[in-house]
Amino acid sequence: MSSATPAPAPRVRRLPLAGVLRLGRPSDIWFKPALSAVASVAPPNLTLLALGRLDLAMYAMAGSLCALYAHNKPYAARARALGWVVLGMIAGLAVALVTASLATNAVVLVTVGAALAAVQKGLCDVTRIGPPGNVVLTFISSASLFAPQTLGQVPGHLALAAAAGVWAWLVGMAPGLVRPYGPERRATAQALNAAAAYAATHGTGDGHADGPGGGDARARAAAAAAVHAAWQSLLATGTRAAPRRALERLVVRAEVALAAPVDADPERLRTWARELRGRGPVPGTDDPAGAVAELLGVDAELAAPARPLWTRFGPLTPLVLRTAIGCALAGYVSLALGVGRPYWALVTAASLYQANITLTWGRGVQRVVGNLVGVLVFAVVAPLAHAHPAALVLCCLAFNFGAEALIGRNYWLGSVCVTPMALLITEFARTQQPGELITERIVDTLVGALVGLVAAAVVTNRRATDRIEEALTAVEQARERAARLLAEPAPARGTLESAHRALAAALVELRATVDAASGEWWQRALPQERVVLAEQSGHRTLAATVRRQESHSWPTGDGRTGRKTEGVRG
Repeated sequence: MSSATPAPAPRVRRLPLAGVLRLGRPSDIWFKPALSAVASVAPPNLTLLALGRLDLAMYAMAGSLCALYAHNKPYAARARALGWVVLGMIAGLAVALVTASLATNAVVLVTVGAALAAVQKGLCDVTRIGPPGNVVLTFISSASLFAPQTLGQVPGHLALAAAAGVWAWLVGMAPGLVRPYGPERRATAQALNAAAAYAATHGTGDGHADGPGGGDARARAAAAAAVHAAWQSLLATGTRAAPRRALERLVVRAEVALAAPVDADPERLRTWARELRGRGPVPGTDDPAGAVAELLGVDAELAAPARPLWTRFGPLTPLVLRTAIGCALAGYVSLALGVGRPYWALVTAASLYQANITLTWGRGVQRVVGNLVGVLVFAVVAPLAHAHPAALVLCCLAFNFGAEALIGRNYWLGSVCVTPMALLITEFARTQQPGELITERIVDTLVGALVGLVAAAVVTNRRATDRIEEALTAVEQARERAARLLAEPAPARGTLESAHRALAAALVELRATVDAASGEWWQRALPQERVVLAEQSGHRTLAATVRRQESHSWPTGDGRTGRKTEGVRG
């Protein structure tokens, strides 16, 4: 380990503008959350329209919007995740409705809304529930705080939300009847494509496992993260049917390509990935002799106890504090300006907070741009939506679809649809003046973004550098364990494979931790040299474990990764 002193880092880093609004490629499954949102929202809203009770649509939306979650999870894990999302949504709604029925002071309502936003942020981050994270939960609970309410109405409103939540759960699970291993297949295909991208660099130049960085290093880090995500998907349920075992073997092929990129065949990896995108059987690999031995580490991992969730809360404390303080201050400033809907400012602030202040700044720019364009869209659509209640419902459904279809390309583009949808939802109870809604939305957007960013700058995350030290220690310990097993002539069955995956996970976590700390303000100098050395040695050890396993279990014919496709079909 080098003793060189790293160069001092600037206390305040530049906040970039270039690229913040650049559009990315659409998600592979962009249409699935979009269609799920429409399928979940339409029946409850159309039913309420037929009954002449669109004033209750907001409560139905609370349950319906749960269908936006967990689309990348295997269906067994998705069932649990969606169940918890529905329960969390109902719990937040219950607190908001009871508070709204008991309190009339707007300051109290904003304070409760900020506290709920902070709790929702912490729980979503610690469980890694993923997009859309805490924003939808905070939008529903914050809006409900300012809805006229009595205690007697609360049970009925919660029952309506729960019924819509059950329907959303069914919508989210329905694709599993047609393609039961769809999420795992997509995760495996992404790992194969990422490994192929790295293999195409041949591991030469600065990005090789022995080099300090560069384009190849980014490709390697992306491939390692994709492989780790694929393992997380495959290990999420604990059940190992034949198709899942076949997918595990393909992920192992991606690991082999990472270990020996020069010997890998990128086109073969991409071919496997393309086959996984379809509905055919899982392509087999060239390892009939070692089909069982290569996956012994999976059994060991499934038997290991899961890390308790409470151990993840510590590093999230600054983000939770930022959310609580930023949301509260945004709401208070909105009240001081006389805006009638301070929860819009609160939700804007809640939507900003990302892993570090640089990403938070980028999200703030995206939010402001998307909302400003979105209010213009609302101004154009409002006359049509006001023509008939059915037109109002149909416009909301169209914007719901557009938001989920576009938000993966860039947050601001999705916000162009989210903003008019949110404005139209406020009109389910009664038609309002478009000019008033537009003015208040613009003011609250600017207030929420500005105050939220100030809170992010004031509430520092000084532990970000400490987390790098912890991640470095985890990598070093995992590498030492793998190295000890490599030195043994005959390690116990499954131990080397399990150590390999533990080291891979530690390296992915280290890279994520460094990236998060690199975008934070008021930091000590980051131990960049230690990070580079740890990643170099870690990836060399990973490659050695893969070569050791390959030499014992995986005959490859001509020595290049994936030249044959014999074996398991599932």
